[in-house]
Amino acid sequence: MKPMNLLYIFADQWRAHGIGAAGEDPVLTPNMDAFAAESMSCTNAVSTYPLCSPHRASLLTGKYPQSCGMWTNCKIGLDEVVMLRPQEVTISDVLHEAGYDTGYIGKWHLDGSEENFHASPSSGARYWDAYTPPGERRHHFDYWLSYGAMDKHLEPHYWKDTCEPIYPGKWSPEFETDAAIEYLEQRKNDNPFCLFLSWNPPHPPYDMVPERYMELYEGKELPFRENVPEEWKQDPSYLKKRQEYFAAISGLDENFGRLMDFLKEKGLMENTLIVLSADHGDCMGSHGRYGKNIWYEESIRIPLYFHGPGIPAGESDVLFASQDHMPTLLQLLGVSQPDTIEGRCLGDWIRKEETEGEPEHAYLCMFPGMPELVNPYRKLGMNPKSFGWRGIRTKTHTYVVDLGCTPGDKPKRLLYDNEADPFQMNPKELGPETPEAVHYDGILREYLERLNDPFLL
Repeated sequence: MKPMNLLYIFADQWRAHGIGAAGEDPVLTPNMDAFAAESMSCTNAVSTYPLCSPHRASLLTGKYPQSCGMWTNCKIGLDEVVMLRPQEVTISDVLHEAGYDTGYIGKWHLDGSEENFHASPSSGARYWDAYTPPGERRHHFDYWLSYGAMDKHLEPHYWKDTCEPIYPGKWSPEFETDAAIEYLEQRKNDNPFCLFLSWNPPHPPYDMVPERYMELYEGKELPFRENVPEEWKQDPSYLKKRQEYFAAISGLDENFGRLMDFLKEKGLMENTLIVLSADHGDCMGSHGRYGKNIWYEESIRIPLYFHGPGIPAGESDVLFASQDHMPTLLQLLGVSQPDTIEGRCLGDWIRKEETEGEPEHAYLCMFPGMPELVNPYRKLGMNPKSFGWRGIRTKTHTYVVDLGCTPGDKPKRLLYDNEADPFQMNPKELGPETPEAVHYDGILREYLERLNDPFLL
């Protein structure tokens, strides 16, 4: 029997609510909706650490973010270089060894930012960006068309196998989808393939989206989530950003449809495991916030759809976290697991097979990671990794211990009943001695000890 291919498509800062199939955001995604109707939708998929680099490292290694050194984004300005170490075992390393052709297209954001090492990198990479040269830091992705971290969606750049950047002059998802189709079309052997396609939008800047997608929403009434403050609903700046966010997702949908049409035309759907997902969400006005890095559902919940041989259409409410992607993908592909994995194999739930041992909770985390947050702790001789927030997500509740990101912040414990209060507008603030806090602190402490997490619970 021929091994199954893997096509893993994920967007940056795309929340689970932002697809028509979810029935929540008023976003137009007909191609994704059709795909979702034929796929297994994971309705409790969460980003363990709702930030780009930590989720990506966890996704590829099957380890918790801090276990692979990814306690914040790959960036400049810290007193240590944050990057995915060459010694980590990734899914691409495993599948390369198993005989797969491997490729990566789009945003990487897992290499050390080049300005940590050179004031003027020969690649031209600036700020958080990086060119990853051929070799061990690519983790056996044989085909490479990528960049570190760059948010010029309408004027993107990429590197292949030299430090000379490529400027395609196209909206980044369109160019990357072109490249994915070209990669698949030009393959000249019968090896199975593993292709990761990483779109940057709808990550901000929100206004870098082609006008034709903005026009889809002109004159349309776009209902708000209940947790968007009233004053935001009257703010023209917010209304424009919200339209841009939805427009970018519709642009992704068009390119997703092009890619699915190609797979159908070439007869590749029948033997390919296709996954559609994201690295984290975006509050996009909920709770009076933009962005991620917070425990709210709009930030931590991600779309996650599986389509392929042996996978029925439907929904699974199994708790699915960042570190569970790699082991689950390998299980569905029938490839042996490396002993480095910390996540769970959830393929039985994706295939809707009767099984035991369903996870009861997922661990969530955030560390103060920007230089302006880290340095005040360092000056006081304190470990910034001991602060931030940590949490537990069950199918019905979210529990958070928040120590803040500034020395002297007052600790707080919050419990959200996501069934009774789905928009998380009325958390219960707990004292450390209350029965609920004692219960959840016990679960959280087990994670902290297992992960050597220095959080001061």
